[in-house]
Amino acid sequence: MAQDRPVRMERRLSAILAADVAGYSRLMHHNEEGTHAKLTALLTDAVEPAISDNGGRIVKNTGDGFLAEFPSAVAAVRAAVQFQSRIKELTTDEVEEERIAFRVGINIGDVIVEPHDIFGDGVNIAARLESLAQPGGICISSSAHDYAQGKAGVEFTDLGEQTLKNIDRPVRSYAVVWVDPGPLTGAERAAPSSLSPPRLSIVVLPFANLGADSEQDYFVDGVTESLTTDLSRISGSFVIGRHTAFTYKGKTVDLKKIGRELNVRYVLEGSVQRSGNRLRVNVQLVDAESGNSLWAERFDKPIADLFEMQDEIVARLANALDAELIAAEARRAERSVNPDAMDLYFQGIAFANRGTTPEYLTQARGFFERALALDPGCIEALVGRAGLDEATVTALLSDDPAPHLAMADATLNKVLSLAPQHPLAHLRLGIVLVLTNRATEGIAECERALVLDRNLAHAHAWIGLAKVYVGRAAETEACVQEALRLSPRDTRSYIWLMIVGIAKFHLDANGEAVAWLRRSIEANRNHPLVYFWLAAALARLGAVDEAKRAARAALALNPSFTIRRVRTHLPSDNSIYLAGRERFYEGLGLAGVPEG
Repeated sequence: MAQDRPVRMERRLSAILAADVAGYSRLMHHNEEGTHAKLTALLTDAVEPAISDNGGRIVKNTGDGFLAEFPSAVAAVRAAVQFQSRIKELTTDEVEEERIAFRVGINIGDVIVEPHDIFGDGVNIAARLESLAQPGGICISSSAHDYAQGKAGVEFTDLGEQTLKNIDRPVRSYAVVWVDPGPLTGAERAAPSSLSPPRLSIVVLPFANLGADSEQDYFVDGVTESLTTDLSRISGSFVIGRHTAFTYKGKTVDLKKIGRELNVRYVLEGSVQRSGNRLRVNVQLVDAESGNSLWAERFDKPIADLFEMQDEIVARLANALDAELIAAEARRAERSVNPDAMDLYFQGIAFANRGTTPEYLTQARGFFERALALDPGCIEALVGRAGLDEATVTALLSDDPAPHLAMADATLNKVLSLAPQHPLAHLRLGIVLVLTNRATEGIAECERALVLDRNLAHAHAWIGLAKVYVGRAAETEACVQEALRLSPRDTRSYIWLMIVGIAKFHLDANGEAVAWLRRSIEANRNHPLVYFWLAAALARLGAVDEAKRAARAALALNPSFTIRRVRTHLPSDNSIYLAGRERFYEGLGLAGVPEG
């Protein structure tokens, strides 16, 4: 009996262009008919001619965008530049809030071809790259860049390795920078880029070697290169590649000009100087638009192991800059007339960093929920919301921890299905495991987060707290010291200091516990739980009046707190841990905390 032959699928190597309209839902909400009419006109007057002129075809329209196929990467880039420039020219007189702007992603890939569609990883990567592009911008993969560089009449900014949704491997990406040929002013035409700089975009300029010893150049360059690599791990960051950055080595530079040339918001510069057996590293973060210094730091280290020192300096800078860049973006977002999902995310993080009072967590949650209303797939806002559910539990702000932990667990598993290599999502999942009597699994998840991002200092601290839960509180301080070594001025250091205080309390070293808990309060006075631990430790020492003052301060920040609530939050059934908990209940009672 003759067998049916399998249907042969047509495949070919193509340049894929994916485009959509930035803020399309908002535009349609405010003016449905007007937006549809303007989009149709732009497709007819700008997009379709550019694609046709460069030998491409529109495969399908997607409502707020389109998918196109080209015979080469050069043709795809030229078409994108042509229609983006034409759209800017056609919309230049419109109010910014009503202006249509496309985001474009381009990739080279092997695709499955059907009459009215194309499929494959190559298409998916193009679509994910489009989401990275700024409104009016173009983002391309390294495979497309290899073909188009030097042939498409534009320059490229290296965005580094990017983790893309549903794509297993990181994809090196580039943003297109070109001189817009439209009817611009002389000053605008002279500018290297008409695109807005991406959020968290930064160039690390080669650090200057201020010493007379030229043999130290390798160390100075190593710090620069390592910091460039580590900053690229900050979620959402665009870091200019080191090869581009090193073209400025040894030159006197205008930082605002560099910002315009490379289309970045921030510039990091620094110097290294050797004096005897010590090295001094100075560094500052500069707003490339205004030229103002946002943050500066000095590191003085003895020369022992240069490579170990380099790792420590780089780790500290990366952690500090992560916080500073997010704070700077939050300030920018506050000035935005029409904030998008990431603007709202940054503002939410800024509130979450202030402390764990009900007020701050409620404000942070409001921003994350607004971000997710605009973009339900916003990974960072999902992770941020899960962090708030965890904070509600760890700060003992709820009588029932179970629904908060269940929500965090579901959210984080959703995130990791979309972005399997997201280090903070792995850390937060580890925290959920630790808080649900699965400390050993939680430690493993935190360690996985550290494999993905070795500078994730918070993971070390949570491993330390997990050690308390499994009856090994004596190991906690070393974990927290590692976190503090990596990020001594971290916005979460008050939590880490409290964790050591908790460990000392469980070891019945109440004097040491008091010292660590007071350090935590000095770091951040908006964290009610630490006052309760301080009250219990002071009471155990017999300082009942001081204990009662600490308890009153705690209840002012968290008025609904009761000992009964503490009993419902039981993250471990380890017998050693449970004995420490009994001492905690006793101390709280002596300090006057209501039983509830």
